[in-house]
Amino acid sequence: MIHLLRRLFADAPALDASSCVSLHTFRVAHAARTAAIPAPIDRAILGGFAADRLGYAFAAGYGAALDALLSTEGALPSPAPVAHGEVRVLCATEEGGAHPKAIQTTLTRDASGVLRLSGRKRWATMATHADALFVVASTGVDDAGRNQLRLVRVAADAPGILVTAMSSPSFTPEIPHAELTLDEVAVRDADVLPGDGYTTYLKPFRTVEDLHIHGALLGYLVGVGRRHGWPQPLLERLAALIVTVRTLAAAPTDAPETHLAVAGLLSAAEALLHETEPHWYQVGEDERRRWMRDWSLLVVAGKAREARRLRAWELLSSRRETGESAD
Repeated sequence: MIHLLRRLFADAPALDASSCVSLHTFRVAHAARTAAIPAPIDRAILGGFAADRLGYAFAAGYGAALDALLSTEGALPSPAPVAHGEVRVLCATEEGGAHPKAIQTTLTRDASGVLRLSGRKRWATMATHADALFVVASTGVDDAGRNQLRLVRVAADAPGILVTAMSSPSFTPEIPHAELTLDEVAVRDADVLPGDGYTTYLKPFRTVEDLHIHGALLGYLVGVGRRHGWPQPLLERLAALIVTVRTLAAAPTDAPETHLAVAGLLSAAEALLHETEPHWYQVGEDERRRWMRDWSLLVVAGKAREARRLRAWELLSSRRETGESAD
């Protein structure tokens, strides 16, 4: 913790402009800078600190979130070790959304016994830059009619995969999105990840992603604030939120207590963003314009976050009423 804060608040805040020429150059430089840093949340924060725009900070946070979800050393192991800096993409959303009922991509076994992946995905973040795709697919339905989902790893350049770039949204245009067409893509049994595709991966990823992207956001704001002389009390509050997000990144993602604290963190971060508004006029015009264009990224998925917050309170209230222990 102290080492991270020292890098953010004691080391020189100079920006390496050469690493921010493109998403590719930023990603390569970020992977090199953080190669010796084990915690994904720390890599997210430092990635934001080194960025000159919210889009690149988002890229660092998104990559770190997938590192955390798919850690080869964590509770959710990938089937094989992953090279540091590999670009991995979670592919869940389809025409009807990302709810389990909406997943129509299928994982089936052909007559020769080979697993095959078929279907279409939309809004696959950074899929045009991906090395590996982690695809949520259905293996059929259970007796109650519920979709049975698995998470499958495939190389982005595997035969049968077509990646088509989508139009960029009005914010963070540096971050590409794509549609995927999966046509009988061969899958090794070892590349079907253990556990349920929804409860083990897709459901917790919303929380994991929120924490790591907000970690990157906070790191970015520290970098901007230190480079442009923002008030010390503002930087101190950013430091406090960084300590909070780092702590929550290690908390269980299925606990309502975690979701309650995450809601508080996001609310505090939003309030602090408003406090930064007058200080953006100390920042260079190009970076300030990018921020004004991009900050609306942070309100995406607001309905899902609100539903998660309300559900956390409901679960905690139910525990009080039933006398259930948190242990």
